[in-house]
Amino acid sequence: MMSPSSNEPGLEGEVEGDELTLIDHLLELRTRIFKALIAVVVLLVGLTPFARELYARLSEPLVKHLPEGANMIAIDVASPFFAPFKLVLLLALLLAMPVVLYQAWAFVAPGLYREEKRLARPLLVAAVVLFYAGCAFAYFLVFPIVFSFFTAMAPEGVAVMTDINRYLDFVIALFIAFGLAFQVPVVTIVLVAIGVVSVAGLAKARGYVVVGAFTVAMLITPPDVISQTLLALPVLLLYELGIVFARVLVRRPQRTNSSSLPDDSSDD
Repeated sequence: MMSPSSNEPGLEGEVEGDELTLIDHLLELRTRIFKALIAVVVLLVGLTPFARELYARLSEPLVKHLPEGANMIAIDVASPFFAPFKLVLLLALLLAMPVVLYQAWAFVAPGLYREEKRLARPLLVAAVVLFYAGCAFAYFLVFPIVFSFFTAMAPEGVAVMTDINRYLDFVIALFIAFGLAFQVPVVTIVLVAIGVVSVAGLAKARGYVVVGAFTVAMLITPPDVISQTLLALPVLLLYELGIVFARVLVRRPQRTNSSSLPDDSSDD
């Protein structure tokens, strides 16, 4: 019995073509990842000389509210070095996020439909901007209120001296919480775009969203009404903003032959 390759001489060439296409995709993915890592490394090298100053700036919301004569402390021997370096590494990752997302976008964009590209581009930009806005909101507005509450509630005779590493972990958790909470408009638009829920359904769910926002705020913020409200109110406002933009941006036109095919144009 003759092998299939002997009866179909073009089969082997088709297989090789498929393999070459896969290899090309893997090589492009490696190049995109390498460019993203280069951006992170460049920022890390540039920020490392300012590690101490950056940590001092990050700790200002707490230090301003410490009792007179109190200072932050370092429990672990290596904390004075690792805490600022950890902060610089996280800042490098955060500041390099636009480059990382662009490289990811450039890799997947050729396989997207034109309508998907039209919606995905502004959503990626909005996600980055909103995450930065959430972190800024936490630092400039929430941190002073939270740390003022914590230091004021210290029992009589208790010296408030926070470890620098534990403080960093705490503020990073709040940064992530507020950064993700500010993604509500992006999430609502995506849910409407993929057909999980309609704009009318989002509007009807306002009561549940109010309860959910305050419940989540109660779980991830200190146990005081002010900080919980400071997280819940922006989430509710951003939810309404997401409904407005979903109504404007998400369109469901009838697909034509040109719009139903992936866009072959790729980003460099």
